Amino acid sequence: MLKHADFVHLHTHTQFSLLDGAIRLKDLFHKANEYKMPALAITDHGSMIGAIHFYKNAIKNGIKPIIGCEVYVAPVSRFEKPAGGEENAYHLILLARNREGYQNLMWLVSEGYQKGFYRKPRIDKEVLREHSNGLIGLSACLHGEIPIHILRDQREKALEAAAEYADILGKDNFYLEIQDNGLEMQKTVNDEMIYLAKELSLPLVATNDCHYLRKEDAAAHEVLLCIQTGKTIREEDRFRFSSDQLYFKSPDEMIQAFSHVPEAIKNTVAIAERCNLNLDFSEIHLPTYDVPEGETLESYLRKKAEEGLDLHVRSEKVPQGQEGAYRNRLDEELNIINRMGYPGYFLIVWDFIQWAKERKIPVGPGRGSGAGSLVAYALGITDIDPITYGLLFERFLNPERVSMPDFDIDFCMDRRGEVIDYVTQRYSVDKGYGKEAVGQIMAVGSLQARGVIRDVARVLELPYTEADSLAKLVPNELGIKLADAIKKEKKFQELSKKDPQVKKLLDIALALEGLYRNASTHAAGVVIGDRSLRDWTPLYRSDEAEIVTQYDKKIVEEVGLVKFDFLGLRTLTVIDHAVKIINRQHLNNGKEEREGSFTIDKIPLDSPEVYELLSRGDAMGIFQLESSGMRDLLVKMKPQDFEDIIALVALYRPGPIGSGMVDDYVLGKHGKKKIAYMLPQLEPILKDTYGVIVYQEQVMEIARVLAGYSLGAADLLRRAMGKKIPAEMDKHKEIFLNGDKKLGIPGAIKNKINPKKAEKVFDLMAYFAGYGFNKSHSAAYALIAYQTAYLKAHYPVAFTAALISSDMDNTDKVVQYISECREQGIEILPPDVNESFNDFTVVENKIRFGL
Repeated sequence: MLKHADFVHLHTHTQFSLLDGAIRLKDLFHKANEYKMPALAITDHGSMIGAIHFYKNAIKNGIKPIIGCEVYVAPVSRFEKPAGGEENAYHLILLARNREGYQNLMWLVSEGYQKGFYRKPRIDKEVLREHSNGLIGLSACLHGEIPIHILRDQREKALEAAAEYADILGKDNFYLEIQDNGLEMQKTVNDEMIYLAKELSLPLVATNDCHYLRKEDAAAHEVLLCIQTGKTIREEDRFRFSSDQLYFKSPDEMIQAFSHVPEAIKNTVAIAERCNLNLDFSEIHLPTYDVPEGETLESYLRKKAEEGLDLHVRSEKVPQGQEGAYRNRLDEELNIINRMGYPGYFLIVWDFIQWAKERKIPVGPGRGSGAGSLVAYALGITDIDPITYGLLFERFLNPERVSMPDFDIDFCMDRRGEVIDYVTQRYSVDKGYGKEAVGQIMAVGSLQARGVIRDVARVLELPYTEADSLAKLVPNELGIKLADAIKKEKKFQELSKKDPQVKKLLDIALALEGLYRNASTHAAGVVIGDRSLRDWTPLYRSDEAEIVTQYDKKIVEEVGLVKFDFLGLRTLTVIDHAVKIINRQHLNNGKEEREGSFTIDKIPLDSPEVYELLSRGDAMGIFQLESSGMRDLLVKMKPQDFEDIIALVALYRPGPIGSGMVDDYVLGKHGKKKIAYMLPQLEPILKDTYGVIVYQEQVMEIARVLAGYSLGAADLLRRAMGKKIPAEMDKHKEIFLNGDKKLGIPGAIKNKINPKKAEKVFDLMAYFAGYGFNKSHSAAYALIAYQTAYLKAHYPVAFTAALISSDMDNTDKVVQYISECREQGIEILPPDVNESFNDFTVVENKIRFGL
């Protein structure tokens, strides 16, 4: 039983009803608690995008969550597309009573997008009947089927429809919905609903179709609808709600409005008591990798990893005399991977990367913390030797913190889709799930400070120049909020006082800022399920992809789906084009094919020409190093080895530059500043970075060496330092200094470190942890930077031609490339290049006449 419950809202549109709902979850739960409402439903239009966000926030706020959706029901069949003047879809509220109802709701909402989409995502009564278990239905607003028949004076059709829904859902599971929104049409519908309830012995329920939180938000909501429909506020034919009553009313207001039918109020509580959905977020739904007969996932991963390491040994990629250390680390990593239950994950990633490489689809050397894994290096998932560059496996997969490994993979921009198609075929189609076991991930865009000013200005019909000037007053700061912008920029305040129209615009913009605007496909995220994704997430479809999860990147992981990032990196396309040009030139020059077969993965990492090129700042077109600020830093630093490039990628960020880390590094490198180590134990850890803590891995190593942390525990310390929560920091400082028996950490003082110096080192670590960079990611991207620099230094014609061919749409950049080449006397239009790729003479003419 729900305690102290007088009324529960069961028809609520949140910010996840895109450009229609104006209720933010934070505000919603605050208001619900203010009203002492023990339960609450979410019923966004046609989708469940916000369902888990709502569920988790409700639990956090001590409110019982009811997951629902206002679905669209096709008049006849979801496969039919009626003509323009005919009814396209009726509204219907569906609420999940239990886990079965929740899964059926996800299935129905998915079906609406995948099979029934016509203007809106539509289901039909046939599919509703098949997936009705565990659901409660409400007859919805004035756009529901029964209200529409009533308003057309079709009482018999209304009776038939009500009876049919009751038959589909079960008589106890279908409620006739009445509202009090001040509309005469609604009063007519309410009277008939009361009649139908008596005639068919169906229960009534009172709702308010909430679209905004407070009555005074109605004006801002009207503007939101205009943004949605592309109309202005003065247009008579715009879509609008002819009422200011669709707000989150208090229980007292609702009880008073329906005093003549108190059972409709009581039924809101009765429904809430019947809805008992408990979701488990502890399961992981890893897809099945099929191993050969006689193998297990664990044995097959070990076999492939050992084969890969053997290959590295034979090709002399493993330094002489260190084979034993490599094999020991490989064994340790495999034991952790198998113990944590992730061998299948590694095999899936290995499988699609091998497939791509076999088809000569360019694959990046690694990205993120995955480059710290020797198993990944042995399998060919990454191309960076983690032992040589001091990269830590625990930074990627921490045995002391249960979380999924997460490989981010770069592919050639032009051929990324082929890899996704392969994964879909192997893990979905071939397993009998159609295409629905593999999907891309939804991303939801919101109304940001500058954009919302422009949107509201258009709706209010302010001149474009005035709107543009107002928008440009917002400081160019990442993620700045409009309220902060107004405080910082005095002109906002001056204009607001002087011009009532500007004040109105800003008030509305503040009310709408942050609401969700549109759904799109995440640039990289792909999920692979162990069955149809409909069992774990509702599905969407977009222009970019057929199968898209309605749950965003964070939520798909929370519900246990495994995310893979398939990123398209244009630089890999450039490298691929350059290599093809080089090999074609070799053949055209009369060399045999085997002699002219140049491969990027065999270039030496100590080419003097590369470091000379970088040291003079000649980095136009070089991955990660071509910005003007980075080129200035190259000249100052004068990199001499690959470690310097790794450091460059890590250091060139606002935090390190502002903190003086970069200057300390450069001065130390050139011997202009004496490098001092607070403790001798720090020298081996910080020597390569001239006494500066540049990498997160260095923070972990310091904790291990000074205080006896395991690398897993050190990673937890590193994470806590990055968050800088005072209470957490105090706790970790105590452990660092004095240890923790339960965690098996002796502490720095027990390890005979001077207490004052140990405390100073901890504070230094905490300071640099906020700026420290993931060295695994830096090393992987430094390799791509080096590869592009090598091509530029040794094959400038081929490299420049490849840059232009892969960036044809970016006229400014192409002009820069051509100008730089001409300054250096490089001819970029050899005949063989024209034959292999685009006609660059035409490109030159286009640019020349376009300037």
